[in-house]
Amino acid sequence: MAVPIPSERARRLLAALVREYIITGQPVPSSTLAQSAGLNVSSATVRNVLARLEEDGYVRQPHTSAGRVPTDRGYRFYVDLLLEGHRPSRSVDLVAARLRQAGQGPVDQLLVNVSHMLSQASHQVAFAVAPAADAAVFDRIEFVSLTATRVLVVLVARGGQALQKVVDTGEPWQPQDLREAANYLNTQFSGLSLDEARAAVTTRLCEERSLYDRLLARALDLARTSFDGWPDENRIVVEGAAALLGDASFVNHDGAFDMLRTLLKMVEEKERLVRLLGECIDSSGLTVVIGAEHINPELRHFSLVASTYSEGGRRGSIGVIGPTRMRYSRAIAAVDGLAQAMSRILKDTN
Repeated sequence: MAVPIPSERARRLLAALVREYIITGQPVPSSTLAQSAGLNVSSATVRNVLARLEEDGYVRQPHTSAGRVPTDRGYRFYVDLLLEGHRPSRSVDLVAARLRQAGQGPVDQLLVNVSHMLSQASHQVAFAVAPAADAAVFDRIEFVSLTATRVLVVLVARGGQALQKVVDTGEPWQPQDLREAANYLNTQFSGLSLDEARAAVTTRLCEERSLYDRLLARALDLARTSFDGWPDENRIVVEGAAALLGDASFVNHDGAFDMLRTLLKMVEEKERLVRLLGECIDSSGLTVVIGAEHINPELRHFSLVASTYSEGGRRGSIGVIGPTRMRYSRAIAAVDGLAQAMSRILKDTN
């Protein structure tokens, strides 16, 4: 548990030290802090305060003759300070307009646009995760006759996600029958989650067949085949790994390429990344996880800034992953603004 910082002077010095180190990437000397913190104190006084902060685990001194750098605990103090003063973005409408200009389309396209904009704004690796597929809400189903027995099925969830597949029914369908089948399914199941709709279809098929005429029984069977094709995995879009290679201070960091290799491996194994995010993001709103706070020890050199967005009753997430020495204020503002903009767009769409 962190030892509380006892004085306003110490808090201001620590905040100034973290800001300076984030900008320069170099240990911060006491002489610099005496000026940048805006306190009318001597370098000797600053050194005494820093010595106490070091004892309490907020800063460390890489070398005897060097200045100090923040520890994960120091970063946590700084981030909590930012979050206390953080106000909801006033430019949600503007950000939403920029997203719409980037290209209207289904949720998948929105994820691509958001991850791109977030990476550009934060200069970090950005991600956008769709709401869990098993929570998707069934909107409608459409059937298009291709040949006598082959049918194109278009299954649409609210928010625009769609699945298309060709089904060979093994028996002929008339176009009028397909329209009636789609109308029946849409009337019965629209508004249910896909899990609920899938379960309802299966239940009805298991009931006494005589309860349904042949057309409805065939419609239910075709719907079951269609629902079974809906993907179960979370969709995730990741962008911006090259941004870290363009960060000279990161590249020059000891072990930088090992850190980058770890991150890229996680990006490639997207299911693993989704699990990680699920462990970190356990509530709505902004989440910041710093270094050693990660459950996974491989991520002790990284920080995560993430937020949730809403699509109806479901939640997805967006965010950035980067070195602990990231510009948190910029990352928090970008993540929060884009998450709110996504919720706004999806609400308008639905």
